[in-house]
Amino acid sequence: MLSLSSLKNTHRTEQKVQRVGRGNGSKRGKTCCRGSKGDKSRRGYKRRYGHEGGQLPLYRRIPTRGFSNAKFKTKIFTMNLSDIDVMFEDGEHVNIETLIARGIATQVYTGGLKVLSMGELTKKVEIEAVAISAQAQEKLKKNNISFKILSA
Repeated sequence: MLSLSSLKNTHRTEQKVQRVGRGNGSKRGKTCCRGSKGDKSRRGYKRRYGHEGGQLPLYRRIPTRGFSNAKFKTKIFTMNLSDIDVMFEDGEHVNIETLIARGIATQVYTGGLKVLSMGELTKKVEIEAVAISAQAQEKLKKNNISFKILSA
């Protein structure tokens, strides 16, 4: 019967524990591999994060205020061909306005719509997008599906 006391650790080999401070003959006696003098040789020493030994730490040298480009980032809504195939019918227009009207694009996407090539598109829809990937363009041309690339 299997019990908790009979389990053995088969994944890791047991590492030999280095015992320090057991005399000079052990190679780890006297200073116990800590060197002599200084904070680091004392027991209970903890290295403070960011401490640079009297030099002004990096986190205090860097300015706290500054410029971020996140405010000017343009969000682009991406859609695969397979998603368009599921959500739209023959003859419909696919653009950012129709996506917002259907509730598919919930946020304001200032960058517009980008069409990606994953999946197949069998329905004859009209696509208006800011960007269409090269593979998606090839698939659309192969299936004779009209698309228009808008300027951003």
